[in-house]
Amino acid sequence: MIHHNSVESYISSFPTETQKLLEQLQTIVKQTAPEAEERISYGMPSYKFNGMLVYFAAYANHIGFYPGTACIIAFKEELSNYKTSKGTVQFSLKNPLPMNLIINMIHFKIKENLRRKISPERN
Repeated sequence: MIHHNSVESYISSFPTETQKLLEQLQTIVKQTAPEAEERISYGMPSYKFNGMLVYFAAYANHIGFYPGTACIIAFKEELSNYKTSKGTVQFSLKNPLPMNLIINMIHFKIKENLRRKISPERN
């Protein structure tokens, strides 16, 4: 397994079409949660804001988006056309990303983290 030290390095390691989807996802997360800290964690892009916000990763046929269990439950109906598991949803590489749904899930996760104040930021 290749160890990446940046999200850009991670994204650039995939085929062009997959890169485009990953770049869209990166942009969505950064625009929706501009205060989030971007890093590689568990070998994939991750974003922290008052605790873990979201992860994402590319696979052979899909992009895994990891917003956590509560988010998957809260958006169960909207996610009914996608393969989901406990804290994950899979977006096919063959279809455009559901931008508004992803943005809404990130907003949900931001609110959840602020409500729980998992790890208050120290200045």
